Amino acid sequence: MRDPLSALSDAFTSFLFGKVETTRLPVRTSTGQAQAVYLPTAAPGLGDSGVIIGREVYSGKGYIYDPFQLYGQQLPAPHWLVLGESGNGKSALEKTYVLRQLRFRDRQVVVLDAQGEDGVGEWNLIAQELGITPIRLDPTAALNGGIRLNPLDPSITTTGQLALLRTIIEVAMGHGLDERSGFALKVAHAYVTATITERQPVLMDIVEQLRHPKPESAEAMNVDIDDVRAWGLDVALVLDRLVDGDLRGMFDGPTTVGIDLDAPLIVFDLSHIDRNSIAMPILMAIVGVWLEHTWIRPDRKKRIFLVEEAWHIINSPFVAQLFQRLLKFGRRLGLSFVAVVHHLSDVVDGAAAKEAAAILKMASTRTIYAQKTDEARATGRVIGLPRWAVEIIPTLTPGIAVWDVNGNVQVVKHLITEAERPLVFTDRAMTEGSAADPDDLLPDDLRAAELEAEQRAARIENQQLNESSRSTVA
Repeated sequence: MRDPLSALSDAFTSFLFGKVETTRLPVRTSTGQAQAVYLPTAAPGLGDSGVIIGREVYSGKGYIYDPFQLYGQQLPAPHWLVLGESGNGKSALEKTYVLRQLRFRDRQVVVLDAQGEDGVGEWNLIAQELGITPIRLDPTAALNGGIRLNPLDPSITTTGQLALLRTIIEVAMGHGLDERSGFALKVAHAYVTATITERQPVLMDIVEQLRHPKPESAEAMNVDIDDVRAWGLDVALVLDRLVDGDLRGMFDGPTTVGIDLDAPLIVFDLSHIDRNSIAMPILMAIVGVWLEHTWIRPDRKKRIFLVEEAWHIINSPFVAQLFQRLLKFGRRLGLSFVAVVHHLSDVVDGAAAKEAAAILKMASTRTIYAQKTDEARATGRVIGLPRWAVEIIPTLTPGIAVWDVNGNVQVVKHLITEAERPLVFTDRAMTEGSAADPDDLLPDDLRAAELEAEQRAARIENQQLNESSRSTVA
């Protein structure tokens, strides 16, 4: 029986302050048991309008992404960076994404296809299926009726032509032009564009003017004609490589008639170019500027510019500067730039670290496939991934990636339809095509691999919950 005095005190306290709560004894438990009070939750998706990518691994919900639909609401910029080692599904993702985007009538895509086998690029099957003829840049075929792109095409502004010429020379030389060489190039270009009007000016015209400058070019700056000739000699030697060297035939004549810039898909096949030579960044620069002045137009179309082996762009300061300007068209003219890179360390520690950082900053969407532990940590540090995402990247199986859409981080399994499969997975038996195909694994093995990855991710999440529970209990 309660003490009468205690009962009287409780009654008086309740009268003054309200009902007193029942006193409960403390409960001792472990964080492993206490975590059961947290109900299952899933992060919100990106909406239901756009292109279907696959499904979220943890919630099972469909994952839909479209930079044009998300721009202005969840995305500050429509550009996209895809990272990951070979054999994990980057190629399959790119191809299905383009095929699905082209189902929208107001979409148009340009692909720089730098990989290939059997004499054709990796995108050749898709181009054939859509009735598209790839623009194959091949120095061995250029002299026999192959494709030419003229850096001095009249459709490019004179300012754009001069900027392109400078970039070509700077990429080839590995350093910027000094003032004297830049002046010799400028006066040669001005003379050619002013005097040649009955046809398209070509690179050989610039080379001839650099070798044999006109007196009026020297008089304009009150310098000796021999000085102008000496200033332009190195420039002439570099351009001569495009006219009479290993890149001969692709850029030393009028632009090939019949290139259809209104096709839904435009594929530049660069598979015949040595990917490790200086020719590749030069090609990237020429194609980028040529597209800037001939393809991007204010016609309300949404355009996608996809570049494989994009480290050729990001790792060259001069090419990167050109593409920085191109990326700025994304907001004004509806351009989404997609860069595919194997390792972020290829570019952030390279010669163009400053330019690379600027391009990476413009990419509000980042998709990361499996990487080694050290590479995953470096990637997470550079692009600001949460710790749990960094820890799970080395455990990802082919076809599964971490998606970071302006801070919305999800683990997504890419799904491919039966209609897409023959176009996406070619006979590249030992490269990305076969390894990225989930059906190439036995069902039991595939499910076991998925479960293992999901269980590892769950353990990481449990560790985070345990840490949170400990701090709460404390």
